[in-house]
Amino acid sequence: MPISVYILKNNIVKSSVDEYLKYKAQQKEKKRLAAQADTSPAPTTQKFKKDRRTVFISTSDTAAEALSLAGISYEGEIALEDIEFCKVETQQKCMCGNLCIPKLNDVTGPNIQMYFFLNRKNIVIIDDEGFAEKIMQRIKSSRNKPGQNRERFLYSFCANFMDMDLDNLGRYERRIMQLEEEVSDGDPDDITSQVAQLRKELLILREYYDELRDFGKQMEENENHFFSGKNLEYFGIISDRADRLMGRTMYLLDYIGQVRETYQGRVAEQQNANMQFLTIISTIFFPLTLITGWYGMNFENMPELARGYPFVIGLSLLVIAVIIFIFKKRKIL
Repeated sequence: MPISVYILKNNIVKSSVDEYLKYKAQQKEKKRLAAQADTSPAPTTQKFKKDRRTVFISTSDTAAEALSLAGISYEGEIALEDIEFCKVETQQKCMCGNLCIPKLNDVTGPNIQMYFFLNRKNIVIIDDEGFAEKIMQRIKSSRNKPGQNRERFLYSFCANFMDMDLDNLGRYERRIMQLEEEVSDGDPDDITSQVAQLRKELLILREYYDELRDFGKQMEENENHFFSGKNLEYFGIISDRADRLMGRTMYLLDYIGQVRETYQGRVAEQQNANMQFLTIISTIFFPLTLITGWYGMNFENMPELARGYPFVIGLSLLVIAVIIFIFKKRKIL
């Protein structure tokens, strides 16, 4: 995949590497001619302000070329498969970071992994899955103008891949409500595994939102003053949104915990009912076992030896009736 170049104007304008290099050569020539003409600092400063803020999107194969075009020096290794969480690292001449985004349709599966780098002019995003390109198309087609500054663009980029998270958490809530209804109706179908899976996915999302919250706060700190102070509020919005999403996820974790406790309570009630039934059966048959054992001994002088069979039956029925009467009186049956 070739390097994609996007110029940050009022609207994002897609360009090519050749067009970008041609523009840079023209700017360089203008500055050289201005220096030869010994112009005052004011026009030079004015031309410098007109330098375009640019976003480069590349794969890991063309990452070195993209960083070179953006004027960013990075000595670390580009290995997307090693990204495990979201973070920001401020270096002397650039800011770099990782984005590790769970796929909403498969939270426990492989994540979307991206690098991003920025200096005082340009941004480089390294992505092997084409996700960054999709986000750029969403930003370009949206009614909100991304603006000419990097802060607004980074906010728009993060906001776009966070837009569907609230709806996704709503789907989790409906799934949990359905599980709760199944438990209440007494017709649980593999509830334990479903609860375990939902809890695992929500824990992954909670950790992700926590990382995003820290990500926004680190950007807002502006340690090396890469960003304009008046635009730092955009990163605060990212932190606030991630914080709200994490709060919603915590609520869902509590909710699924309550459903699990309700299910465990139902299971315990069922086990108690089974134990009570077995206890009643055992209580009834213990005296009957004693009677049959007693009259099963063939002694010579046993008084009921001649007509003992009807007597034992009557005695057994009487014992059963007495036990049932006692159970009824104590509301055991």
